[in-house]
Amino acid sequence: MLVGPSRLELSELSGRLSYTARDLAQRARRRLTSQQKTQLMVLTPDFTARPVISFQHVWKRYPTGTEALRDVNLVVPEGDFVFLVGPSGAGKSTLVRLLIREEKPTKGKIFVEGVELGRMKRRQLPFYRRKVGLVFQDFKLLPNLTIYENVAFALRVHGQPDAFIRTRVAEALDTVGLSGKELTYPANLSGGEQQRVAIARALVHAPSMIIADEPTGNLDPATAWEIMQLFMRINARGATVVMATHNREIVDLLRRRVVAIDAGQIARDDRSGRYHDDSSKSQIRAQ
Repeated sequence: MLVGPSRLELSELSGRLSYTARDLAQRARRRLTSQQKTQLMVLTPDFTARPVISFQHVWKRYPTGTEALRDVNLVVPEGDFVFLVGPSGAGKSTLVRLLIREEKPTKGKIFVEGVELGRMKRRQLPFYRRKVGLVFQDFKLLPNLTIYENVAFALRVHGQPDAFIRTRVAEALDTVGLSGKELTYPANLSGGEQQRVAIARALVHAPSMIIADEPTGNLDPATAWEIMQLFMRINARGATVVMATHNREIVDLLRRRVVAIDAGQIARDDRSGRYHDDSSKSQIRAQ
């Protein structure tokens, strides 16, 4: 596990100088073993792996006439880590909503693990969403439930036995570093801890795919970096991660696949990219 900066180090920085995600990463690297350093290496997605997500000539037009997406073609192979970047209103959130079947495309087809989402019946949606872990900017925790109850909620709704729920919740909370806080309520947690709970809730079904919409948007740089380390670990275990973000420094630091969306279209698809296009280098298109 990558280790972030201590509270003491951050307090030393506070008020005297600014720090960036890169600064925090460099501090973390000094504490890593050789095996842990490998997890931070720039990884090139294996585009020969089976496609998990496929957008085929997808358009999304709203009744107001606004075209949120225009002729989008995108393939995400199994185990990929994809950053969706672009200005506000570019179409990133629309793409996420289509992917979780919150909305349907106006034209075109979207396949997830070989199943066309547009043809999926409403009664099938709960089963589909169990395969997908969702993480949002505003956490979406239930304030009157403890951390344990928040993470266990969906499992209880689906009628899983208590022993199964206890095991899964314990595993999820251990993964995000919140073991021992099961009886705590969300209001008593920091923003970073609340986001960890949201990630644990996404993991409790052992999903094959994680979809995150601005998961670090409400967090300070140090906490955002810690949260990104969790997503990296989840991806390293085999889950496909699709993340919409405005966090330029983290995107530039991690150098994972970057899909830039502008005016509803894919403007750039770099296998190991930065937030903004580097015109001094030849662009590598994902096939």
